[in-house]
Amino acid sequence: MRTSENRYDPVIFISVILLIGLGLIMVYSSSAAIAYQKFNDPYYFLKRQIFQVIIGGVLMVFFMCLDYHTIQKFTYPALIITMFLLILVLFPQFGKKVGGAQRWLHIGSFSFQPSELAKFTLILYVVHSLVKKQERIEDFFYGYLPNLLVLGFFSILFLFQPDLGTTVVLIAVVFILFFIAGIKFNYLFYSVVMLLPAICWVILSSEYQKNRIISFLDPEKDPLGKGYQIIQSFMAFSRGNAFGIGLGEGRQKLFFLPEPHTDFIFSIIGEELGFAGTVIVVMLFLAIIWRGIQTAIKSSDLYGKFLSLGLTSLIGVQAMVNLAVAVGLLPTKGLTLPFVSMGGSSLVVSMICAGVLLNISKKIGVRNQSSVARVRRVVQTQRA
Repeated sequence: MRTSENRYDPVIFISVILLIGLGLIMVYSSSAAIAYQKFNDPYYFLKRQIFQVIIGGVLMVFFMCLDYHTIQKFTYPALIITMFLLILVLFPQFGKKVGGAQRWLHIGSFSFQPSELAKFTLILYVVHSLVKKQERIEDFFYGYLPNLLVLGFFSILFLFQPDLGTTVVLIAVVFILFFIAGIKFNYLFYSVVMLLPAICWVILSSEYQKNRIISFLDPEKDPLGKGYQIIQSFMAFSRGNAFGIGLGEGRQKLFFLPEPHTDFIFSIIGEELGFAGTVIVVMLFLAIIWRGIQTAIKSSDLYGKFLSLGLTSLIGVQAMVNLAVAVGLLPTKGLTLPFVSMGGSSLVVSMICAGVLLNISKKIGVRNQSSVARVRRVVQTQRA
């Protein structure tokens, strides 16, 4: 994608567009039967997804055009607003409870998940802080502890919802940033050691989370109860074989596999498009991760490097967790597949992340073109 002055990373851009397009197709395929039963309209979820793609598209283009350094100026206001929304969602007057989790904030007819916005704003804060404190980054009380406290505060708010999946993903992404920024390894190691008992306590104190672990370890023990969802996911993949049974022909979405258009849309892809379809999805995400890392390496300023890595890690970690859950490598987490799953808040925030990542890649394009231009002028001068 070119403009008169610059060039966005075509691999990231095309991969994101292909994933969104595939998502629209698979959301309709996996949700038509459910939508017709619940709302007497097979296009109900598709229309909602298209609406969210339009909103996300506008914001994605906006952040592609907005200099990413401008975003840094709004780090603290965004962080404070996000904290306020995360607290607000815990009150029954504003937060809506679905499936035992109170994650959705309702304002009139509008609803969204503040935890999705928090993923983006927390990365902005951590990146800003690590860049600002880079000269004393190895100082525990100055460079590490303040960031750890903010991460801990966000994590507590997530667990109150409860949303263990988002908590684990964000902790993983932030610790990746800590490591890359130069935080001492022993700080990170001892933090993880202290964190593990807390996570175990959260799991064991919640019957819902405990059931997820039991179903993960031995789904066959309760095939019609705790292990039902993952067994149905396995059946979807087993039907798909190499090239799938055909788009729209899947059976598991017909009231067998719960959440086929959100958390387990990858299973429907495996059933209808087969192993080939799943490989394409994985390759598109790997392409985004690869080019995101390349963008970070080539970026000349520290803020661009850390922000690229943070956003790439967020997209990559969430995608890999979702895929791992679908194939039974991790317990169910309730996380959507970025760009693909039905889920307005997640989709919009993922597209914003892609827009910022593309914006950073554009600045690299400008610098590379300027360098080429300078080389050409030197060569022309020597020839003259």
